[in-house]
Amino acid sequence: MYPVNLEDKVAVVFGVANSRSIAWSIAQILREAGAKIAICYQNQRVKDNIVKLVEKWENVITIECDVSSNDNVVSAYETIGNEFGRLDIITHSIAFANREDLGGAFMKTERDGFHLALDISAYSLIPIARYGAQMMKDDGGSILTMTFQASERVFPGYNVMATAKAALENEVKQLANDLGPEAIRVNAISAGPLDTLSSRVIRGYTDMKKAYSDRSPMKRNVTFEDVAKTALYLCSDLSSGVTGEVVHVDTGYNIMGI
Repeated sequence: MYPVNLEDKVAVVFGVANSRSIAWSIAQILREAGAKIAICYQNQRVKDNIVKLVEKWENVITIECDVSSNDNVVSAYETIGNEFGRLDIITHSIAFANREDLGGAFMKTERDGFHLALDISAYSLIPIARYGAQMMKDDGGSILTMTFQASERVFPGYNVMATAKAALENEVKQLANDLGPEAIRVNAISAGPLDTLSSRVIRGYTDMKKAYSDRSPMKRNVTFEDVAKTALYLCSDLSSGVTGEVVHVDTGYNIMGI
């Protein structure tokens, strides 16, 4: 379907929770391009749903992995190594904050909630990159994460998650510098608002989505397919000279002033 061949590649996608997640759309397009897929999900609560989603797929494994534990990350990679023997692509699509920290005044964010959001949404990329890079061969690989424009501008209600995304984007640059000599590229996609289950808890999400469709140059909202196709580009050799970048997939909203 797409002019990219990943038949000799192995990809792991962290953060698939359901069929309406960005991670799922990326997993699908990587599979369509021929990659062998490992899907890492958070816990037993979502296991049955994930297994059902991939029940007709070949060359796929599902792994429980709570990224708040480095040991769990290491164990997931060991499973991937035992099954496929290598790793070429890592997609990190993980974010979490307490519901009470998404809305109201940012200054009311409590210390525990701040730590939790930064740990899961930002810090988790570091061990995922550190241990995953050790499995990539001499020809390197690609690491991709998901961010949002709230990392650099105020989106009321996004609150502590915006702080986490700002940290995440800085990590992308630092990891790109660390891993560049090993031919491992690290990039991020800054997507416009998408109708995921998690977006429902963001107060003002409907207004945010309308603003994008009204003010972006393309006068529409971004789609899961838009994001997935950009992910395919960044995970493939088509982007062989691209690293440390935050690529906006938001129908141009980020370039606008008023």
